[in-house]
Amino acid sequence: MAARSDIHDRLAASLREARRARGLSLDAVAKLSGVSRSMVSQIERGESSPTVATLWNLTQALQVDFAGLLEGKPAAGIEVTRAGAAPVIARSAGVRIRILSPAEAVGEHEVYDITFEAGAALLSEPHSAGCREHLTVVEGHLAVQSGDEEERLGPGDTARYAADRAHAIRAEGGAARAILIVQGS
Repeated sequence: MAARSDIHDRLAASLREARRARGLSLDAVAKLSGVSRSMVSQIERGESSPTVATLWNLTQALQVDFAGLLEGKPAAGIEVTRAGAAPVIARSAGVRIRILSPAEAVGEHEVYDITFEAGAALLSEPHSAGCREHLTVVEGHLAVQSGDEEERLGPGDTARYAADRAHAIRAEGGAARAILIVQGS
């Protein structure tokens, strides 16, 4: 029984330290991992035993080494997130967003790989004051709108625009894919 308690303590401490080292709140970790805020808090206090799936989601959100989690050592060398392990969110019908940036970049410098089905749109409310987006089309054609301004983009085109006002990205004429960098969200 003592070994189990030791494991819980080390796990709780490692997760708490990883979250704090990245300057993330419990709410931010919950958003990034899909694990409820209360569950994250219980795990960090050693009051809950997470499932392997929950632990995996937390380690991916915190960008910590799953295998070395109980050792309390950060991963050395090059950090790699494999294509299948990158978090994916669906904002609206026909839009798939794969998060490429590390969890600690939330709110400062976020990078997304966005796939649009034909005619799909990503509509966004204004972000924080001064926020800007940089959209580069990889495949297909997109229309980007920021406030009252609109531009059409093709493969290789990049648009930079204010994201502190209502803005939208729409696929035109078929499926499309783009890389989006958000600065100061």
